[in-house]
Amino acid sequence: MSRVKRGTAAHKRKKRLLSEAKGYYGARRTQIRKARETVLRAGAFAYRDRKTRKRVIRSLWITRINAAARLSDLSYNQFMHGLKLASVDLDRKVLADMAVRDQDGFRRIAEIAKAHLAKKRERRADSVVQGTG
Repeated sequence: MSRVKRGTAAHKRKKRLLSEAKGYYGARRTQIRKARETVLRAGAFAYRDRKTRKRVIRSLWITRINAAARLSDLSYNQFMHGLKLASVDLDRKVLADMAVRDQDGFRRIAEIAKAHLAKKRERRADSVVQGTG
């Protein structure tokens, strides 16, 4: 049986690992064992933080919408409820973008939400007066 030399595979594997560790400090980029630990850990952080980023961005959108809604005398909660009553299907990403770039358009949407909230209050007041609520 012929002899198999495995040096090239090992060399290729180590070379790939060290190329992934490029830019790390000191032994973390030059020594195989340290580089392997660091690359593995970096991958775990990257995986975790791809999910964290989604939460952070969503909370940023909510903060921007809240700030713009309060300029129209609505809280975030009231604003979103008014949009739901008005059947306005704009997601938070679009609303946050409008809050920053198109204040007039956002103000018009806030007026729509406010009008539908007022209609709901009137209906509720009527039902209380009639004794059904």
